[in-house]
Amino acid sequence: MRIPRAAVVIAAAVLMGAVGCTNQITGTATQDPTQPPLARSDDGYGIVAGYPDAPVQIELYTEPQCSHCEELQSSYGNDIERYINLGQLAVTYRPVTFLDTPSTDHHSARVANAMFLAVGAPESTDEADMSSGPEFQRFVEDLWAHQEPGGPGPSDEAMARMAQESGIPDDVAGKIRDGDSADDVDIDEMAAYNYGALIGIDPITTGTPTVYDLSTQEKVDVHDDDWLDNLMGSSV
Repeated sequence: MRIPRAAVVIAAAVLMGAVGCTNQITGTATQDPTQPPLARSDDGYGIVAGYPDAPVQIELYTEPQCSHCEELQSSYGNDIERYINLGQLAVTYRPVTFLDTPSTDHHSARVANAMFLAVGAPESTDEADMSSGPEFQRFVEDLWAHQEPGGPGPSDEAMARMAQESGIPDDVAGKIRDGDSADDVDIDEMAAYNYGALIGIDPITTGTPTVYDLSTQEKVDVHDDDWLDNLMGSSV
């Protein structure tokens, strides 16, 4: 059972000081109908890549400096994109930022902000300001491939270039380049909410990456090399 939002924020505020990426306790935009959509989650703190009626729906909790999250993207990112493109999978990305320290220059928060910028402006109907689910998935893969754990991370210019190379519209990539703040989302509040929800899923071995199956409401064992194929097979 998911915990209430208020409890989530309170729990996250207490435990946001945790470090390490595993085993640690401490608007919707109109999209191009030919492409799987990209949108904010209903609570505003997640990014949904894929069709809302996709047979497999998961949440993916991820930290921009987490090396295990990079391994997941490098190993499964292409398949995740393929399943999104086929309309078989929708992934709600829920970034957390608990590895940020004074020495990282807000690395995780900056990457999370760029992710929300990539969605485009909420309620926009301008095609120049909208991205698709597969484009976003490619952007995520590139961001995690260029992480710098414990360091400042990619520059705004570098993230904008990754966005453009992933197919994110130029107008959206320009906002990333300019270091704009994502519309209608407070990154600190988002991170607290998502981290609290992560604790609600697994309060004992809280960490990233965590994949949560929204159908069964169970944590997926990503240590099983076949976890994604098993999920997709279960939808047939």
